[in-house]
Amino acid sequence: MRPRRVPAPLLDATLVMVSLLDVWIHVDTDERVRAACALLAAFSLLLRRCLPLPVFLLALPATLVSDAVFATLVALYTLASLTRHRALLAVCALAFAACDITEWSWPSPEFADLSGSSDLVTVTYSLATAVAPVFLGQLVQAGRELSLRLAEITEAREHERHLLAQSVLAKERAQLAREMHDVVSHQVSLIAVRAGALQVGSQDPETKEAATTIRRLSVQTLDELRYMVGVLRASGSRPTELTPQPSLADLQRLVDTSGIDAELRTDLPDDLPPAVQRAVYRTIQEALTNVRKHAPGATATISVHLEDGTVHATIAPTRPALPLPGADHGLVGLRQRAELLGGTVTSGRTADGGYELRLQLSAQGTVV
Repeated sequence: MRPRRVPAPLLDATLVMVSLLDVWIHVDTDERVRAACALLAAFSLLLRRCLPLPVFLLALPATLVSDAVFATLVALYTLASLTRHRALLAVCALAFAACDITEWSWPSPEFADLSGSSDLVTVTYSLATAVAPVFLGQLVQAGRELSLRLAEITEAREHERHLLAQSVLAKERAQLAREMHDVVSHQVSLIAVRAGALQVGSQDPETKEAATTIRRLSVQTLDELRYMVGVLRASGSRPTELTPQPSLADLQRLVDTSGIDAELRTDLPDDLPPAVQRAVYRTIQEALTNVRKHAPGATATISVHLEDGTVHATIAPTRPALPLPGADHGLVGLRQRAELLGGTVTSGRTADGGYELRLQLSAQGTVV
């Protein structure tokens, strides 16, 4: 867990308070010039982040006329942490050291005598004091830049992982598209061909009608398979719409070709959003498929109406379903489609022992 950083205003206020304490310790209030320079240096720290060089220049006279050097050191550190000009930093460090070893007695300065060993120690100490904040500021700047570079590298690696995942997904989708095209589409095509042959060659009216229905459903299935193969091969490109797309106008034909004796009652307007119309169509289609699979020979009642801005669709077979095994993938897909449009799909047994599938969907088709 990374430690919390001190807020910048609080840190600047703390540095100003410490600088004022340094002024109070080292500067006599009777010495107005020294006190003014020291106070100017302390309060100028409030601008150190946006004006680092001017703040250092304002704080430098305090080092020349007094021993209150804390504000000048902070200004030098701030300048070193924000600039890349090494020559400028060297000049500023030498200026600080020169002011620190010069004793200014107003109105004339007294320069230090460097002949003695003690004076050489003083010069060395002043130079070390000037170099320390410069090195520390440069170290902080390098750490900040390193953090930025690490963040960029991490972002680049995440992007690379995303691209790799997309590439793997594209390969899987392409493979699935090939399987659907080469295997499923071929078999459905054979069904359509055989149904067409049966339709032409049979003399029995019922057989011809059944063959016609099988051929029509096979052709519709091939159309949807072609669309699905196109979507899978797109691999993340801009999606295309179904062409043609099922709508409310196709409901009666769906019921007539379902092979189930079903009654359709609907009063929906024709101007509903296409997504809502597709959801209603697919729900009824899946429900009729389940009736044909789990309750063969049963009839069904389909009621679709609009009430208070909500589309209600109910599909109820007249006979309970047989307990056949199934993965319920169709119902899961219907629920997901309805949830995307802000609706719900529920199913279950009724009070009289029958079975019912219910769809409730906003007429606006609002995507959540």
